[in-house]
Amino acid sequence: MSLKNILITGASGLIGTRLTELLLAEGHRVTHLGRNHRSGSAKTFLWDVDKNQFDRHALEGTEVIVHLAGAGVADKPWTDERKWEILKSRTQSTQLLFNELQKGGHQVKTFVSASAIGYYGFENNEKVYSENDTPGNDFLANVVRQWEAEIDRIQELGIRVVKVRIGIVLSEKAGALKEMSKPIKYFAGSPLGSGEQYISWIHLDDIVSIFIKAIQDEKMTGAYNGSGPYPVTNRELTKAIAQTLHKPLFLPAVPAFALKMLLGEMANLVLKGSKVSSEKIQQAGFKFQFDTLEKALADLLTR
Repeated sequence: MSLKNILITGASGLIGTRLTELLLAEGHRVTHLGRNHRSGSAKTFLWDVDKNQFDRHALEGTEVIVHLAGAGVADKPWTDERKWEILKSRTQSTQLLFNELQKGGHQVKTFVSASAIGYYGFENNEKVYSENDTPGNDFLANVVRQWEAEIDRIQELGIRVVKVRIGIVLSEKAGALKEMSKPIKYFAGSPLGSGEQYISWIHLDDIVSIFIKAIQDEKMTGAYNGSGPYPVTNRELTKAIAQTLHKPLFLPAVPAFALKMLLGEMANLVLKGSKVSSEKIQQAGFKFQFDTLEKALADLLTR
């Protein structure tokens, strides 16, 4: 394994924080690109996507860029303004990186970017989606399609590009698992909607390990699904969390109409789902540390 100089955008998020920890532990040099200076183990260079500002010193010696920046999809209601923010935070940040790389005078050879399984849309709950499938037609699918189009332009610069289509990341610190566990701990957990919508999940350490493999494995190019080998339904995940926490689960499912009244269009995030294949990343030699839901939940909820 050769040690590399790696620049990470969006490093303050769940994946970026853990990725920084593991890369530093392996001996790599890691720097961050952010809107503000942050204290910590990695130096931060500044950029401002809205103002088209970029500190060129960030590219000095950098061999790999890991692009994780993007407004949180589930952080705020989907107003028209928020939808625009979700889109532009991904496309415009990628455009800014392309423009800076196009100027030359750098050593960047690899560009590994986050993407999302939202690319496939939520039209077919039973189909198993692979990287060869076409994008869906809903809001998130259109966001990811435009995002990936900007990522793909970086290949024109002779840089190896890998897109990791991230599934539902399970972590005890944030995200879906933390939110689903809260009501279960207080005896108020229940499936959402029909409960039959599929969740293509992945343990935080496994998705971070996929990014590390993409950094190191020069044979990897293009899109790879970043989700585990065994998707489960919302009902199955809810039951598994309750069993791991040794809590009863007796309430009926939360009706879809109630969630739609509460969340509007954003309710699709929990009412719809998709089954995504992990075959391609496994064929590339990746081995999941937490391949089953039981292993993942035992690690995350019983420490």
